[in-house]
Amino acid sequence: MSAFEPTVVDTVNAASREQESYYLASQWQLIRQRFRRHRLAMVGMVILAILYTFAILAEFIAPYNMGTRFPEAIYHPPTRIQFAHEGRLQRPFVYGSVKERDSYTLELKFTPDPEARHPIHLFGKGEPYRLWNLIPLERHLFAVEEPGRLFLIGSDDIGRDLMSQVIFGSRISLTIGLVGVTVSFLIGVVLGGISGYFGGIVDVIIQRVIEFLISIPTIPLWFALSAALPPDWGVIKTYFAIVCLLSLVGWGGLARVVRGKLLELRELDYVTAARIMGVSVPTNIRVHMLPNFMSYLIVALTLAVPGMILGETALSFLGLGIRAPAVSWGVLLERSGNLNAIQLYPWMVSPVLFVVVTVLAFNFLGDGLRDAADPYK
Repeated sequence: MSAFEPTVVDTVNAASREQESYYLASQWQLIRQRFRRHRLAMVGMVILAILYTFAILAEFIAPYNMGTRFPEAIYHPPTRIQFAHEGRLQRPFVYGSVKERDSYTLELKFTPDPEARHPIHLFGKGEPYRLWNLIPLERHLFAVEEPGRLFLIGSDDIGRDLMSQVIFGSRISLTIGLVGVTVSFLIGVVLGGISGYFGGIVDVIIQRVIEFLISIPTIPLWFALSAALPPDWGVIKTYFAIVCLLSLVGWGGLARVVRGKLLELRELDYVTAARIMGVSVPTNIRVHMLPNFMSYLIVALTLAVPGMILGETALSFLGLGIRAPAVSWGVLLERSGNLNAIQLYPWMVSPVLFVVVTVLAFNFLGDGLRDAADPYK
């Protein structure tokens, strides 16, 4: 037997060490191990990491600035990236476009011009911009040589690159979910904690308020609150108003869960002992009670983010949420609400793919966290 060949004893010892590490692991270590084995959750986490990276570095990743227009390229179809010309492999490039009018339908069409080839450069120079409105730069993740145009998913009705609009719009659509869920979390935990810990008349009042909010249909309530916003408000005011109205109807379910858990935990011995020793109510809830169901709260928050994103998208699509010149995925879809535009320019509805992918990624991540936090799995 070779000196480097593992023996049966080594195998048994390795298995014993692995089993010992499992039983000695903390709750968060066990959750992390189970989460890593959930493939769909890992895929969802990677997708969300990419999307949020796009939102953070939008100026650098987008090929053009948010307000850049190309009047000669209105409703330009998606540009195909080429890797070969006349049978010879070349660096990625795009063909130029020639605008023609169809003699039969009188429709303007863009046809590729094989004589005009424009290479695509990684980290190439493009339009100047200020990253986070602080750092002046000219390099983009990818750029095409002038006078070439790169429209990965086409251009819109005023000649702007739709891919750049989607990347810039992700800032509002993705952050509004996180901010809205954070506000809902704070309201739900505070009011649910007060309701469950003290009980009595306070519990009755808070529960009746929650029941009243839950009984109101969500979409009409959103419409009513959005319609009440002054139309002359700026982007920042409108953004935070949308966050507040989405959070206003999103905290009830979480508050009820927190209340139920605290009703169960407040009678346990260690909680009673802490109360007798003079520990304050906020500290008792935060230190001794919340950690017992924090894993559930994390899962609930993860699954609530898609609802916030869809709410903002729906309001902006109907013209009641974020408004132009601000850009969000809902604003982009609102421009494609014309049936003729969808029929003639189908790439205008491409932002809906980003909404679907984001919602699925959050759901996959939430499912993985829920399975990982389940102690019986």
